[in-house]
Amino acid sequence: MRFIPLLVFLCGSGWAFSAVAAENAQDWLRRLAEAERSQSFQGTFVYERNGSFSTHSIWHRVEQGGAVRERLLQLDGPAQEVLRVNGRAECVSSTLADQVAGNQAWPARVLDVRQLEKWYELRVVGESRVANRAAVVLALVPRDQHRYGVELHLDRDSGLPLKTLLLNDKGQLLERFQFTRLDTSSPLSDGSLRPGVSCKPVRMVEAQAPAAGAWRADWLPPGFALSSSSRRRSPASDESVACLVYDDGVARFSVFLEPLQGALVEDARSQLGPTAAVSRRMATGDGDVMVTVVGEIPLGTAERVALSMRAEESSGTP
Repeated sequence: MRFIPLLVFLCGSGWAFSAVAAENAQDWLRRLAEAERSQSFQGTFVYERNGSFSTHSIWHRVEQGGAVRERLLQLDGPAQEVLRVNGRAECVSSTLADQVAGNQAWPARVLDVRQLEKWYELRVVGESRVANRAAVVLALVPRDQHRYGVELHLDRDSGLPLKTLLLNDKGQLLERFQFTRLDTSSPLSDGSLRPGVSCKPVRMVEAQAPAAGAWRADWLPPGFALSSSSRRRSPASDESVACLVYDDGVARFSVFLEPLQGALVEDARSQLGPTAAVSRRMATGDGDVMVTVVGEIPLGTAERVALSMRAEESSGTP
């Protein structure tokens, strides 16, 4: 496991960087956001978390009108895959593939650099070479304890992330995405974006307005805001589960709200690499609900969010 002390970013030569370097970091993040929206590519990357490794192929095509279609296929072990359109999973063949897809090296989104600077210190810290391509290295150092640090190695030619490292407050590596091959010039065929027969459709519908309005968080980490809400069927029952997604432009976490209907379920908490999972049983006027917070945030932060969730008095089941 690789360790990269955050002190290198905070106490080293970084303090001597000029305002021009800071401006370059902003420019590179804007270039990254544009590359994710406009650049088609295919390649192979390695994913590391909690000491385990897996290898994946990815096909990412920006289509006419701006739609983004993306397929990921795990190359070792079972042939697990996921197909996403505009960032939303349309089919998955396993929970692992869904997890890797959801945490892809840098999820496509609109980056608000001015907002990010409130929660992260942005720095250009050097250069590197990844997958035989020249890269510039950016550090996003969190300004509080509610998010992790990020080290980005961005391709000088395309602006795409060649390597992404997620670091805790001690500088320990929590998660790594690293390309071993990246091709930005070859056209992608329709066949390369066609999933296999084991890729099952994801049953999910847009939440009605009350799904988000029926619940509120009395506390959120600074900078995090609700970015989407949806409903899906629970894999353990036929109940409808509300899913609220919060992010700060870099980090994200989800809150799942599932009616228990009398089921006996214990509270739980766990941490696997960077991913915290906290489940807490909550009593409401419509019966008990299991509140589960899952995301790449510190465990203490996830626990505080779970404890802060409140059902509105007029709500029905989530």
